[in-house]
Amino acid sequence: MRDKARQIVLILGLVLVLVGAGVLLYPRFTAFRYAQEVSRQKESFLEQVAPEEAQEPDPRLEELYEKLAEENQRLYEEHQPQLVDPFSYEQPAIDLSEYGLEDGVIGYLTIDKMGIELPIYLGANPRNMTLGAAHMTNTSYPIGGENTNCVLAGHRGYFQAPMFRNIQKLELGDVVQVQNFRETLQYEVSEIQVVNPDEVECLYIRPSEDLLTLITCHPYPTNTYRYVVICTRIV
Repeated sequence: MRDKARQIVLILGLVLVLVGAGVLLYPRFTAFRYAQEVSRQKESFLEQVAPEEAQEPDPRLEELYEKLAEENQRLYEEHQPQLVDPFSYEQPAIDLSEYGLEDGVIGYLTIDKMGIELPIYLGANPRNMTLGAAHMTNTSYPIGGENTNCVLAGHRGYFQAPMFRNIQKLELGDVVQVQNFRETLQYEVSEIQVVNPDEVECLYIRPSEDLLTLITCHPYPTNTYRYVVICTRIV
């Protein structure tokens, strides 16, 4: 009986070890799968916007670029009067499918310091927030340029990927990259702030500046405040 009881204890112990290992490894496994899917998705995106056989740029993408530049100028001139808490804006103002981008992705955000690459979706709605970084409506679109501030919102971690969970790793001077349907933009972290949800001044366009702002909930895993990383264009 004692030997049988000892065997049962050993089996239970082994089961607990295996379950514990599974719990620890599952986030890494899902993050790996997510990264693989993003890589595949990015290859498809690049093929859409710059196919090897194309001799000239897709005129629809040129039209999209001009449209976004006009919208960015309008936002600057009107001083973004409707800008409130970023998670209040769910619906994109532009349908990318009209310009040949079928999956709703306008570009990719890469942050080596955080070890992430995320697709950028228009509209901070629940679906887009589970898939990657979400462009906040009523802020500049991610094409760069003077008098712009593109705000990208992200979850502080999601079951399938870390998203912005490790945003506190970012320090002044770190490089953040945005690849849109036309070019690659590089930014440098210039400010880090923790603000209340209704404090949106840090998200406004600043005259003559070309900014990218990352925003997420804080502290992890609550949403009491907003963690804001402001980046200045360098390339």
